[in-house]
Formats: sequence, C-alpha cells, structure tokens
Amino acid sequence: MTVAFPETIPDLLEWRAALAPETPWLFFEGDSWTLADVASEAEGFAAGLAERGVVRGDRVALLLGNRPEALFAWFGANRLGAIASPVNHALTAPELAALLRLTRPRVLVVDEHRGLAEAACLAVDDALRPALVGAAELSASGHGAPRVDVGPDEVAVLIATSGTTGSPKAVMQTHRTYTLTAEAFPAWLGLSGDDRLLAALPLFHINAQAYSTMGALGAGAGLALLGKFSASRFWEDARRLGATQVNVVGAMVHILLAGQVRAGEREHRLRVCYAALALAEAQHRAFEERFGLAMTVGYGMSETTFGTVWPRDVAPRYGTMGRLRQHPRLGEINRARVVRDDGADASEGEAGELWLANPATMRGYWDDPEQTAATLVHGWLHTGDVVRRDGDGYFTFVSRKKDMIRRRGENVAAAEIENVLLAHPAVGEAAAVGVPSELGEDDIVAYVAPRAGAAIDVEALRDWARARLADFKVPARILVRDALPRTATERVAKHRLE
Repeated sequence: MTVAFPETIPDLLEWRAALAPETPWLFFEGDSWTLADVASEAEGFAAGLAERGVVRGDRVALLLGNRPEALFAWFGANRLGAIASPVNHALTAPELAALLRLTRPRVLVVDEHRGLAEAACLAVDDALRPALVGAAELSASGHGAPRVDVGPDEVAVLIATSGTTGSPKAVMQTHRTYTLTAEAFPAWLGLSGDDRLLAALPLFHINAQAYSTMGALGAGAGLALLGKFSASRFWEDARRLGATQVNVVGAMVHILLAGQVRAGEREHRLRVCYAALALAEAQHRAFEERFGLAMTVGYGMSETTFGTVWPRDVAPRYGTMGRLRQHPRLGEINRARVVRDDGADASEGEAGELWLANPATMRGYWDDPEQTAATLVHGWLHTGDVVRRDGDGYFTFVSRKKDMIRRRGENVAAAEIENVLLAHPAVGEAAAVGVPSELGEDDIVAYVAPRAGAAIDVEALRDWARARLADFKVPARILVRDALPRTATERVAKHRLE
C-alpha cells in the first residue's frame, strides 16, 4: 500500500523517524543524532516552549546560527502549531529590534548571541518584548508537550527578507511549501537515502531550510550542518562531514575559484553542487573540473521554492536558470508568465518580469497587506525578476526589475554592466548603481573590488567596458573598494554602498 507523503513538517519528521529511527541523520562537528534523537529533541524543545506560554499561532524567534538547536527549536515550535522565525545573528541591535517589532514573537531563543538579543529587546516596547530563553534551558525541559494538528496551509516559518530595500519584511511560508519541496528537491538533483546533504548556507535562509533540511528528510538522506562557510576550510569540512551534496550561492563559487589550489581540495565525497546562480560556461566548467564534482543550477526565492532548475540527464544550457520546476508525483503544478511593463505577455526571447503560480508559494508578508497585495495578484507571484524565455522553455536571468537604471532614455540592467566588469581578470566583485544626475535621469556608478593579488587600473577597466558596452551603459565613475558589503546570503548589499 502506498503511503501518502506527509503534508506538514511535524508529520514529515515523525514519518521519517518511524521508518528508520536508529538511522544517523544529523551531523555537526563531531556529533551525530539519529532520526529518533531529533524527534525526541523536537518534543523536548516543544515542552520547554509550552512551559513559557507558546501556543498555536505564536511566533518563536530563533537567534541560534547553524547549530542543531536551531533545528530542534524550529521543529519544536511547529509541533505546537507555532511559527518559527529564524533570525540572522549578523544583524545590528536596531535591525533586530525592528524585526522583533514586526513579528512580535512570544519567545526569543538564544545561544551565545544573548548580548545582541538583550540590546535589541531594550529597544522594543514592554508590551512587544519577547521572553529570552537559552537553547540549553529548553533542551532540559523534558517531554510531554502537546501535539497540535496543524494544516498544510498554515504558516510554519517567517523568513526575514535581507532588508536591501529598507524596512524588513517577513515571508509567511507554509508547511505545504516545505513538504512539497522535501519530496521534489531529491528528484530534481537525483538524491537518495545514500546521500548526505551539507547545509553550508545559513538556516535563517529558505535555501538551507527547504532544500537542504527538508530535502534530506524527504530523501531519507543525512544532513550535515556547517557552522560557518570558510573558503580555506570548506573542502576539509565537506570531507570530514562526509557530505555528498551541497548548495552554494554565486559568491561562494567565486571565492572558492579565486583561492589558491590546496592539497586535498578534491579529496571529498561531494558529487553534486546546486548553485543559485547561472555562471558563464567557462567558469562553470572550471569549478567542476578543479573540484571534481557536477554543478547544477536553479532559481528559487523566499516567496516560492518552485522556481526553475536545470533538468537532469539533459545537456546543460549554460547561462540559463533552467526550466520550470515540477513535482515528481503531482506533475505539472508550476506555471509561469513573462510579462512586459504594459501587462502583455512577452514574446519568445523578449525580456519581462517573471510571474509564477504554484502551491509552494508564501501566504504573503507578515502584517503587510499592502506589499502582499502588490506581490500576489490574482494567483500570480510577481517575482520582481526580469527574465527571457526561449522556445524550449529555458529562462535566462536579466536583472532585478528594481535594479534597472534609466540612462539616456534607455533602461539599463545593472547585471549587464556587472557581468562585463566581472569578466575583467583583475575584478573579483562588481556592483552597478544608478545615482541621480542633473539631467533628471541616472548616472551609472560602478563599485569594484580586486581579485586576490590583483590591482585595478580604473582607466584600463573603463576602456574594457567601453569595448563591450554601448556608450550609454558605460559607468560614469568606477570606484575601487577592498571588498563590497554583502548581505547574509552573500548578495552585494547595494543599499550599503556610499
């Protein structure tokens, strides 16, 4: 008899633990936990949260980093019908306070970041201030927590946006999104119970939550937590943790490729790398050949995990985002439109905003009906990303819609300028921004940082750009920095550029 795949996170964890309770599942530093251990820890954390008044619908903020306790607290909150809200510990106290005021958690679970938590809480009104509790206190609470029967379309997690546009937003992501992804991600990448997924990205990010953590549960594979990404230790960490698969963002690829060749950088079990960025063919092949693994490409976002992915067992279309992700059991549940500024569907090869419609989509933004209404329109998620779609259904990223610069009557994609600058052998990082000009449109300013051991000649770089870009796309100014500021998910933080 075929057993239906679970539709909520507590059901998924219990189902997997019942199938193989003594199977080691979670690996961190030198320790491991079986599936039965993880289920027991989740119940213990739930009991501790319940003792502190957490009930269905409450938010539980998690300031825990990439540690097993972050998973135990997340799963424990969901067991109570509460909503987990993982928080970036790199936030400043004012930024964290703004997020707490938005999400209003009943409890804030902390570890070594208690000082940050206390400073943030002092800036929050008494009525909104969460109770601080240490992860160790929760783990000692025992068991006997209530088991709330949540529905698949209830909110499981609040995901804070990176804040690059001002005030924070919190994506309301559902149990259904996580369980659909748990079943589908292994199929997209060809993973099985013999694999061990390495969570190298932060657990407050949808990638590590839905693809790594849920993907491991869905496949019956192991999950290895990496406390922090370090280029100098990455391959040794992967080897030590026995990982066979890892997810990366573009900056990690560039950093690893730019590093010196190290003995043992191919002595690992990693066979599949999932990259959230389409690279140029030469760079993609260089990464695979140097480190001895296969890299595939996909596109997703906090608002939906069902974006696009390179199809398996098909020759790569380098530079593309792949085709629409579909579900291995439910079939074609994901639809897309590419829409021009005038609201009409773009023709083949024409640029337009990507709209997606699928059941693995957020409920909206927490306590922000205006932004929700602007993003979820008649069943379509407006991604804010400009793409092109070819006749075979492959999508190519052009730019963020909001990352378009108006210059001399033309719309210029910042990404186009950045890609040209990044192709220069001395440039390791690049960001193009529009700044107001006296003519009422924008001047283009490019910020660049050199590759390791290189020096940037600004005039030579401008000549490089002039040879590859139309005149109106060439930056009026190129400013050299030692490094560009980045968000926690390794995107350039353009709002922090001077």
